[in-house]
Amino acid sequence: MQIPINERPFIDSAPSVVNAVEIFSGEWACRFPQSFPNFKGAGAVAAFEDSRIVWANENLTKLGGGFEGAEVLELGPLEAAHTYMISRLGCKNILSIENNPRAFLKCLVVKEVMDIQRANFLLGDALLYLKENRRQFDIGVASAFLNHLVQPVEIIEKFSKCCRALFIWNVVFDESLFEKQPEIKPTFGFPRTSEWEGFHHTLYPHYYGQPADYSRFWGGSQPSCCWMRSKDILEAVKHFGFQKIEWKEEENPYGKALCLVACK
Repeated sequence: MQIPINERPFIDSAPSVVNAVEIFSGEWACRFPQSFPNFKGAGAVAAFEDSRIVWANENLTKLGGGFEGAEVLELGPLEAAHTYMISRLGCKNILSIENNPRAFLKCLVVKEVMDIQRANFLLGDALLYLKENRRQFDIGVASAFLNHLVQPVEIIEKFSKCCRALFIWNVVFDESLFEKQPEIKPTFGFPRTSEWEGFHHTLYPHYYGQPADYSRFWGGSQPSCCWMRSKDILEAVKHFGFQKIEWKEEENPYGKALCLVACK
């Protein structure tokens, strides 16, 4: 039920949550919970029922405090699926920052139709927010976010100044990526060494190219980004003061992904 520009911009059916969701029909990456009404143009990713959030909450609780009662900073919510899950786990509040305007609007739709009362969404650059931020949070959340940055370690460093704990999930650079998707090998450049605030690591540049359709583009705001290996992400988390860590690697369509929680 997308509303093409210059066409009659009204809904003639009875009010419903489906009407709001179908504004972005065909643009959704995520599949809503099974309890949600069926609608046209739903996505395929089961992020509203993501076992990784359950895993993160269980392991954060073991390390010193899960999402219940926590003040949470979430970067790159995309469609607020994890925001919804974290809210249902009893957090005190969530500040969620998204720099893609269409994703931001989808987050607002999800906040309304899923009744997420503990979340506030901001539209803008998360890194610029962190550079100026003076607020303290209990948990920082970055899911599928680091690999869309030019310098991923900078976010970990900034998190260390305002969060006592982290949840990170991200695809990582691994040679199995090119075994599973050989066609994307030309989109990666040569690895390069990097240093951020005393932490030395290796970055693997990835170039997006020109997206054919920005309504279904879920990458970063720059023409390129950098991936990292699991080992370097884990070492970065330790370098910036998070010493209690639980982590696992998962198989992924892009090779491997790293799932970790960490506390100071």
